[in-house]
Amino acid sequence: MSLYIDGYVLPVPKDNLDEYIEMARRAGKVWKEYGALKVIEAVADDVPEGEVTSFSQSVKLKDNETVIFSYILYESREARDEINEKVMKDPRLADMMDPKNLPFDGMRMFWGGFKPIVEL
Repeated sequence: MSLYIDGYVLPVPKDNLDEYIEMARRAGKVWKEYGALKVIEAVADDVPEGEVTSFSQSVKLKDNETVIFSYILYESREARDEINEKVMKDPRLADMMDPKNLPFDGMRMFWGGFKPIVEL
């Protein structure tokens, strides 16, 4: 199997965490419906502050925020591209596509696609 992974790191205000979780559940169901193999959303729990770099530094974390690390697993990059195209057009998620409606600062979010190099 040739897997492909989209990874995301973003800051979420602690007061908006429940809203973020609801948004992530709703969006994750759509991703799975279109063929994503797995959707994982995780909140920082044991994330040390680094001297040179860290998760919190990467998103310019503020005192009232926490870090979310997420990934979506696909069969392949081609599957990811097809699934993401469908998800972005899905009317059930239209309200989430407007940056003004997000429960976090999308400008400090970063993401990317990854090709596995070790699978055990």
